[in-house]
Amino acid sequence: MLYYLFEYLEQQFQFPGASLFGFLTFRAAVAIILSLLISTIFGKRIIRFLQKQQVGETIRDLGLEGQVEKAGTPTMGGIIIILATLIPVLLLAKLENIYIILLIITTLWMGTIGFIDDYIKKFKNDKEGLKGKFKVLGQVGLGLIVGLTLYFHEDVTIKEELPLQKQRELLAENPNLQEAQLFDVAEKSTKTTIPFVKNNEFDYSDLITWISPNLEKYAWIIFILVTIIIVTAVSNGANLTDGIDGLAAGTSAIVVLTLGIFAWVSGNIIFSKYLNIMYIPQVEEITIYIAAFVGALVGFLWYNAYPAQVFMGDTGSLTIGGIIAVIAIAVRKEWLIPILCGIFLAENLSVMMQVSYFKYTRKKYGEGRRIFKMSPLHHHYQKSGYHESKIVTRFWIVGILLAIISIVTLKIR
Repeated sequence: MLYYLFEYLEQQFQFPGASLFGFLTFRAAVAIILSLLISTIFGKRIIRFLQKQQVGETIRDLGLEGQVEKAGTPTMGGIIIILATLIPVLLLAKLENIYIILLIITTLWMGTIGFIDDYIKKFKNDKEGLKGKFKVLGQVGLGLIVGLTLYFHEDVTIKEELPLQKQRELLAENPNLQEAQLFDVAEKSTKTTIPFVKNNEFDYSDLITWISPNLEKYAWIIFILVTIIIVTAVSNGANLTDGIDGLAAGTSAIVVLTLGIFAWVSGNIIFSKYLNIMYIPQVEEITIYIAAFVGALVGFLWYNAYPAQVFMGDTGSLTIGGIIAVIAIAVRKEWLIPILCGIFLAENLSVMMQVSYFKYTRKKYGEGRRIFKMSPLHHHYQKSGYHESKIVTRFWIVGILLAIISIVTLKIR
């Protein structure tokens, strides 16, 4: 809203300083500062409110060190992250931008599912919370909305560089051509990016057009199925990672900041041409959302770092996973998720392996056996005697390494 106010002041009155709000970098900087202030200053008040409502965490005795002391710590702290993200976005982003609209819907959608789950756990005294099938249904519903919107909405397009020979001809005629004039017209596309591959663009329609070119009109089905799988997998991965103080928030901040770099360069025609990557018009506006989200996560860490004064609960973890998935799909970097979200992947796999192996050995030998001392993976290290602060710090270091590898894929193919 401030964006539109200062745009009006600039156009009508040439108000001093109003033009600053036309710069993406300035608005992103204000967004991250504002979200940090909201999450740290008002976060304390929200924590006190949660304490008054007796929204304390119920701890199951899993034999983990320091576990008992966490009983009663307020949960549902994901509300802090949601508010600290949405307020700066509503103030500073272009609200007609389809990518911003999708991310707001994602935040509210997943936040509602997580809130219902936490509410059932705390106020209905049901430790299981929202039934798994309803969670999955909610994730599938969001994937369906995101997939259909990204496929059919007229503002979701890409621009590809003209063939090199055509560029040379145009430059020979007019050496002063702008970068934008060396790109073809914006078009709808199901193309995405495959990391570490020389010709790294992949079209989802290729998965069915090899059978018959006439099947291209059904490519939207493939795209939506992929979107649903990614949204479900990443949101569950973030949910599983939220098991010890600061782990999910810190790891997610690293992931989101990296996606911010991809959004910025993908939406900038000069950087897109220089890096020889897909140019996605209007996607650069996501940078504002990402800046606010990173600020909210870091601000939340002020209270969530060991020893945690608040837990994010499913209200936060499911929301975080959903936002990360949608951003990755929007900037067409979803195939980087196994690398960039490697921590989430490891947590997911550890649970799947543990459960599968336990069931297999129980059927074969009459008793279930385990691969890990406990799953998800961070609990295995706790059982091995590592303090949770050390586990979190080392997971962050791995997350940073994976983020660097992901960024390097911009040039290494």
